Amino acid sequence: MSVREEQQKYIHLMQQYTEGKRLKYHIVTYGCQMNVHDSEKLAGMLQEMGYEEAQELEDADLILFNTCCVRQHAEERVYGNVGALRSYKQSNPNLIIGVCGCMMQQQEAADDIIKKFPFLDLVFGTHNLHHFPKLLYEAINSGHMVVEILDEEGKVVEGLPARRASNVSAYVTIMYGCNNFCTYCIVPYVRGRERSRLPEDILDEIRGLAANGCKEVTLLGQNVNSYGKDLNKGYLFTALLRDVNKIENIERIRFVTSHPKDLSDELIEAMAECEKVCEHIHLPLQAGSNEVLRKMNRRYTREDYLRLVDRLRARIPDIAISTDIIVGFPGETEEDFRDTLDMVERVQYDSAFTFIYSPRKGTPAARMPDELDIEVKKERLNRLIALQNDISKARNQLYMDKVVEVLVEGVSKNNPKMLSGRTRTNKLVHFEGGSELTGEFVKVKITLPKAFTLEGHMI
Repeated sequence: MSVREEQQKYIHLMQQYTEGKRLKYHIVTYGCQMNVHDSEKLAGMLQEMGYEEAQELEDADLILFNTCCVRQHAEERVYGNVGALRSYKQSNPNLIIGVCGCMMQQQEAADDIIKKFPFLDLVFGTHNLHHFPKLLYEAINSGHMVVEILDEEGKVVEGLPARRASNVSAYVTIMYGCNNFCTYCIVPYVRGRERSRLPEDILDEIRGLAANGCKEVTLLGQNVNSYGKDLNKGYLFTALLRDVNKIENIERIRFVTSHPKDLSDELIEAMAECEKVCEHIHLPLQAGSNEVLRKMNRRYTREDYLRLVDRLRARIPDIAISTDIIVGFPGETEEDFRDTLDMVERVQYDSAFTFIYSPRKGTPAARMPDELDIEVKKERLNRLIALQNDISKARNQLYMDKVVEVLVEGVSKNNPKMLSGRTRTNKLVHFEGGSELTGEFVKVKITLPKAFTLEGHMI
């Protein structure tokens, strides 16, 4: 029996279980876009099984926590939020509670969760997402906690249903795993080695999205620049990008994440030549000091990175660049940190995700000496944020009185009287308009640039 046949078998059994019961689910997602898309797949399977989505956790008959283990804060939130459900389970023994995702792929963390929260019904990792219908069926019918955490990633499983968060813009995973082993990063240990999806499967998925009205796709991978190398067919990310660019009704293409060491001139050329590829790139720096970059095993220098930025801006003059930066890596000196501030000044990022270094058990960096005092880390982070906020505000001021094309995503989350959408350069724009414009491209004149968003009016 194939994976998809087995999945369909248990989906059918679950349909029989849910029939006439109007059961609801609620998924809490932590972490990156990959986790968000995994949750879309879990939601897709649940809907096929007969569940409906509950907007509020309190209304759910099934609650799933899809976890992240990249940073300590995300793990702490999982412990707090799962623990808070103990009383829910006591008052409603039929409530199904599950924990899945990257955090569960770490054996020590999984064992700890299982020990601390014996009221859980379901625990599984990243490698067996496709087994979810079977695991759920067993959890409901066995009366005890079902645990399945596979040690190794298997083959890429195609055909999983997904309930997309948006009909306008969609995530499309093109590859799984990572081979880079940056010393601070747990991802290769919980997501496995790089496995690329076949190009025809990716292109078929995107054609299907286009047929259903999707206007924008974001190609996902831990390092999209490595796409196709493991397939040994000579079909790499540049070729995929050019083929996606040919798909009718897809108007915008984005991708994350790009490792600087693998961003080739051929890819830059494809970005410039493909009219649907947006003028934005997320290019993680992580640190501005060559010594810290060496300790991180990033395999590029600050000079390499600056040359790469120069090539990007020479070929795509209006490109917006965002980044990730870690503050307080073991042994980071004040001089090292000043090198990071200097890089931020030189590159002039449009935005940056900034983090205090968080040791991850099992990574080489967690065993490195010279761990910095938390107060030193916080002080440096505050200096970095202040600098980047000033730069982001100045970069956005350049949009004053400009007319930009915005893909309308829907009603603003913060102001129900406003719509929100993004420019090709990934700037979030708020403006007045009716919800019927969702999914449309509109022209907006910017009248109020802020540090993190733009405001304007339609013309």
